[in-house]
Amino acid sequence: VQLVESGGGLVQAGGSLRLSCTLSGFIFDEYAVSWFRQAPGKGRQGVACISSIDGSTRYEDSVQGRFTISRDNGKGTLYLQMSSLKPEDTAVYFCNTDPPSRIWGQGTQVTVSS
Repeated sequence: VQLVESGGGLVQAGGSLRLSCTLSGFIFDEYAVSWFRQAPGKGRQGVACISSIDGSTRYEDSVQGRFTISRDNGKGTLYLQMSSLKPEDTAVYFCNTDPPSRIWGQGTQVTVSS
């Protein structure tokens, strides 16, 4: 299993970013997949999840209405469109299956300045 996240960066509050993640080494379209994040000094938390069956989604309360998760099964790629970013969204963002496997990628850093 290999997980490669990209698309992070530095953005001002109110701005937008689109994260991408390629997942390989398993049958992508058979798994629910999620974005997680880990802020400095905090544990890793789930942010958004998308199912394998019907593409249904769920979001952590603090990102509901601002973030949109999507997937391209043909490309084995997961996306996270983030809008109206806030300083508290600053974190390293990871993708994984849901529930997560033991293997994690390097993540991609998102920094939101006030």
